[in-house]
Amino acid sequence: MSGLAAWAAVTALAEGHNLGSLSAKGWLVGAVLATGAALLPDLDHPESTVSSTFGPVTQAASKVFNSISHGVYRLTRTKRDSNRDGGHRGLTHTLVFALVATVVTTAIIQTSRSWALPVLMFFFSGLAVRGIMHKWCPRNDALWITGSALLLTYACLKWTDQTTADAAACGVAVGIGCVAHYLGDAITEQGCPILWPVPIAWKTWFPVAPPKIMRMRTGGRVEMTLVGPALTVLALWMSAIALHRTGVLPMLDGIPLAPWST
Repeated sequence: MSGLAAWAAVTALAEGHNLGSLSAKGWLVGAVLATGAALLPDLDHPESTVSSTFGPVTQAASKVFNSISHGVYRLTRTKRDSNRDGGHRGLTHTLVFALVATVVTTAIIQTSRSWALPVLMFFFSGLAVRGIMHKWCPRNDALWITGSALLLTYACLKWTDQTTADAAACGVAVGIGCVAHYLGDAITEQGCPILWPVPIAWKTWFPVAPPKIMRMRTGGRVEMTLVGPALTVLALWMSAIALHRTGVLPMLDGIPLAPWST
């Protein structure tokens, strides 16, 4: 939900810019990518929800991400940083990774929209389905998620025209999804090293976070009862504004959805 809300908000507020003038089809592709990308950073944790999305495939990828993240942490930490093991909330939880993900996604789609976009849509669709329905079929969930991702990808690409997909917008969507994840982690108890490798308080892995009284426990009551519903409402509201601008929701003409517009 955070990835969708962030993508919808950026495109709704970007009036007069390229992201604010996407077609409905282009907006939908970006929405799928951003929603799935909001789980991408947690591939650095072998026991995370996202790491079991596609069974052994994502579990193997998670171990690779974890090892790289752990290695980079050990090489770049200062004496002020904690002497921890494991790579969770490391490299993949930084703006550097979000930028790399943006550039790589853009480059891949520019190389070949005919095969690259369907593959990326399938992958990020799977992450999105896993994130939204993470407790549904523990024994065969990877199989069900793969099937759901295939159907969702087919439906999206059947309606859209991948040959005219905006590669840069797709890359930005992935970056937006990653940043949405970082902001969510930043308000939890551990914080998030978003600004690595910029040194803050003599730490290269400084956990960016608000005051402790404003933080919440991951998966706790505050997240489930307040943050989750609020993000859902925000995602629907911003999506309505963005889609109305594309002409998909003409029935909303005259309704002041966006009070900042003139």
